[in-house]
Amino acid sequence: MSITTSFVIAGLIRFLLIISKYAQIIQNRIEISTPLNSWKRVSEGAFMYNANINPYTGDMYHENPLILVATNFLINKTPLVIPYLIIALDLAAGWLLYKMAERFIHEMYDDERSKLSKFAKDSEPLHIKTTDLTEIPVYVAMAYLFNPYSVLNCVGLTTTVWSNFLLAGFFYCLSRKNTVFSCLFLSLETQRNFYPFVLIVPAMLILSRSGDKLNKAKMVQVLVIYLITFVGLNFGAFYLIQDWNFLNATFGFIFYHTDLTPNIGLFWYFFTEMFEHFRTLFLYTFQMNATVLYLFPLTIKLHKKPLLLATILTALITIFRSYPCIGDVAFYMSLFPLWKSSARFMANNFIVFCFLLITSALGPIVWYLWIYCNSANANFYFGATLAFASAQIFLVTDLLFASNKREFCLREGLSVISKIALE
Repeated sequence: MSITTSFVIAGLIRFLLIISKYAQIIQNRIEISTPLNSWKRVSEGAFMYNANINPYTGDMYHENPLILVATNFLINKTPLVIPYLIIALDLAAGWLLYKMAERFIHEMYDDERSKLSKFAKDSEPLHIKTTDLTEIPVYVAMAYLFNPYSVLNCVGLTTTVWSNFLLAGFFYCLSRKNTVFSCLFLSLETQRNFYPFVLIVPAMLILSRSGDKLNKAKMVQVLVIYLITFVGLNFGAFYLIQDWNFLNATFGFIFYHTDLTPNIGLFWYFFTEMFEHFRTLFLYTFQMNATVLYLFPLTIKLHKKPLLLATILTALITIFRSYPCIGDVAFYMSLFPLWKSSARFMANNFIVFCFLLITSALGPIVWYLWIYCNSANANFYFGATLAFASAQIFLVTDLLFASNKREFCLREGLSVISKIALE
């Protein structure tokens, strides 16, 4: 099956589900729609804006003004086009990921070829092969296009589709070494959900690297361009609505986690049960865990592998953010095929797959028992979401350890593993 055929089939699946009787059910699922990305809230905010009511004065709308103005225009002028536009954006994200993987895998292959003399003689099975140059980009695209999480996210008409497109554009521009557009895509995504700001660190490492050397002046330049772009976008947002309240309704809403609607994340349960006088302490602790806590040690460890650093950070901010959804999970999972050469050292694949499969099915079941049958409680649903998050953590740590084992075996040889096992 050609890559073009794959995109056609993926688009057709999304279209058939959107026009099906199940679309409304999917759009209302809390695993898909959160207070931050729900299409209902986006529509409500556009309606208020159209009626000359500031949507940021209440607690309904939490998207940035750029999305507000754009959705208001689409709803008023071409409402029938919106589902097709969302499908097109989702497919475009898949295409950008495909092209990104194409460039990065060639770059990784060439880098590895130049270091062959430093590798052990029996490490050949671990090398990136010429067949990987064509296969891995296809795997990346397939992992996004046909992941049930990304399909349901698109059918749910969530604004996470826009986020995935922006992140895909960011990674694609990194692969092209395009500093300005990399910073622009990341700034647009950070304006919607501030957690991805940590990705500026791997971006600085990728964009400033020349061979094995880092250009420190270039790193500073990338950071300055990103900050100027981000600040400029926020001033542009203020120009659109003439009100700074949007900062508190977007960044403030995410940081302070004021809406305790259950989702697949970890915040809602803890802050529902938390005594109010402990709230500030745990709020800052949780937000540090979702942003900078892992940034510095991972950067020290992976500064020579910035693409892997970006992959790990993308996964971690998805797991620990305040309002995650399955669309966010689908995006970082699509990056994992880039590390196919480390797959033989990933020991928990079967366990993680079973966890994800079971918790994905169990979540809606215990939600129904809790909300509709009154035969369960919040602990049941949180247990499912906690297991779902644990499976993702296993997956991320497994990839990190597998990458380290591969690097070790490239230097010392595969026979070392056998010797250690015998001892």
